[in-house]
Amino acid sequence: MDPNYIKAKLINLPHEPGSYQMKDKNGEIIYVGKAKDLHSRVNQYFTGAHDFKTTKMVSNIEDFDFIVTKSEKEALVLEINLIKKYRPKYNIQFIDDSSYPYIKLTREKYPRLMIARDTKKDKKARYFGPFPDAGAARMTAKVLQSVYPFRRCNTMHDRVCLYYHMGQCLGPCEKDIDPKRYEEMTDKVTRFMNGDTAEIEAQLEEKMLAASEAMKFEEAGEYRDMLQSIRSVIDKQNIEKDNRGSRDVFAWYADKGYLAITGFLVRNGVLLNKEFRLKPLYGDAAEEFTSFLLQYYGDHPSARELVLPRELDITALEEVLDMPLFQPQKGYRMKLVEMCVENARKQLELKFNVMETQEGKKDEAVAQLGTLAGRPMNRVELFDNSHTSGQFTVAACVVYEDGQPSRKDYRLYRLHTANDDTASMKEVVYRRYFRLVKENGRLPDGILVDGGWIQIEAAKEILDSLELSDTVKIMGLVKDDHHNTRALMDTDGNILDIDKDSALFFLLTRMQDEVHRAAITYHRKLRSKAQTKSVLDDVEGIGPKRKKQLLRSFGSLAKLRAATVDEIADVVPRAAAENVYRVLHAEEESSEE
Repeated sequence: MDPNYIKAKLINLPHEPGSYQMKDKNGEIIYVGKAKDLHSRVNQYFTGAHDFKTTKMVSNIEDFDFIVTKSEKEALVLEINLIKKYRPKYNIQFIDDSSYPYIKLTREKYPRLMIARDTKKDKKARYFGPFPDAGAARMTAKVLQSVYPFRRCNTMHDRVCLYYHMGQCLGPCEKDIDPKRYEEMTDKVTRFMNGDTAEIEAQLEEKMLAASEAMKFEEAGEYRDMLQSIRSVIDKQNIEKDNRGSRDVFAWYADKGYLAITGFLVRNGVLLNKEFRLKPLYGDAAEEFTSFLLQYYGDHPSARELVLPRELDITALEEVLDMPLFQPQKGYRMKLVEMCVENARKQLELKFNVMETQEGKKDEAVAQLGTLAGRPMNRVELFDNSHTSGQFTVAACVVYEDGQPSRKDYRLYRLHTANDDTASMKEVVYRRYFRLVKENGRLPDGILVDGGWIQIEAAKEILDSLELSDTVKIMGLVKDDHHNTRALMDTDGNILDIDKDSALFFLLTRMQDEVHRAAITYHRKLRSKAQTKSVLDDVEGIGPKRKKQLLRSFGSLAKLRAATVDEIADVVPRAAAENVYRVLHAEEESSEE
């Protein structure tokens, strides 16, 4: 960082609202923030004392940009959009890959009832939940589908299916159904999800007893499981028995350079779930909490009301979030906020030491790797290949940044080489770095190859040809008899031993497992896709829909092959039927030869 350059930019920052973007030596955005006053906020990072984590971030800042907005609201929205776009390493990104399931009831002419995790794709549908227990959610949906015969298929077919004959679908594809039937079922499902489960529980208990008396114990056990799943969803902790409100309550607690956020998701007076996040804090706690709320409700449905601590400035949030916001000073809602704050405080105290230790171990491991390499190794890429007897040869490239996997930078390759591991390594390394050079992409500090000296030579040959050997450090993973990493090898063939109790040893082990998992998963996916490919996929005039119609009508490929052209033409158009007949019988003649 050039102090004079930064100082000059800081002096000229405007006293207006906007978003600022901190950049590292590679020009990558590492932190995004928003401010009512850009001049005051950004200057705070470069003046005064900070905790260790903020000091570490500032030490990586080489430059910054800013965008002036008309209001704090626009700055807030811009901040979230930039975080989603660039995923900066120091921003608190609270949304993880998992999400809780909901029971979804569509608002189509013939509604469907299903499990859904993405609540943003179909905003017209009605969602019930979230369900912290995914198994109970699936069982509850199964109960409702067995009692209320909503449409089961995603697309309307020409004739009724098995669900109709089982009494689990009204068959709107073929039958004329009164819309009032669906209105009645929708009303009953809504009442059930609001806690009125007596009718369905009584039906299930009656069926369970009848099955038990008939000595159908497996069937009785299934009804018992259904009852237990319903009660596990409904009979949750009542926060206040006489209160039937639905609301989300969020609060935060900050200490020791960390931010803890707790949320209660209350539905009809029942605490369905408790959200908790704990992350390192690099900015202002209230601003990071606001950022969390916008990220959270970008992936979750709005609440009937959102209850927040009264010390939070909600001016911009009120303009952005489409739901009523409350900041109570007394009463029941205030008790919920206090419970959230207390939970956040206790959770922070419980988890702080573990997280601090883990973060310290990562830094230690990265430092140890840099010492062995003789240069910084903050960004590392690993490669691994996978194939089955030379078929479906693939490679995976995984990327680690400061000891953390950077999954957005992972790349998967389908290779043209067969079972030659050296040729495969050359191909994937060439394709990876030729493209990065061509597109002026971010190069790693080093790469780790799996396979020792032969693979190191292969990778080095390619990097030499691309004139990258001085830029990217190559090292190889040396394995023991159990295929576990025991040491590193440099490009001179020197073995660099690693203490098995060191932080680096555990980091390399995780890296090795991750790149192997990525490669084998992609290989299995391609192999599975090839195994499920049908001869019908190559028939002119037969797409996915007609393929399903043929297999559903004839039951199997063998029965379809035995059918006449006229019989096939009863299902698909004549021209397509003739193509099917010709391809199937050509395949038969070929196999006989």
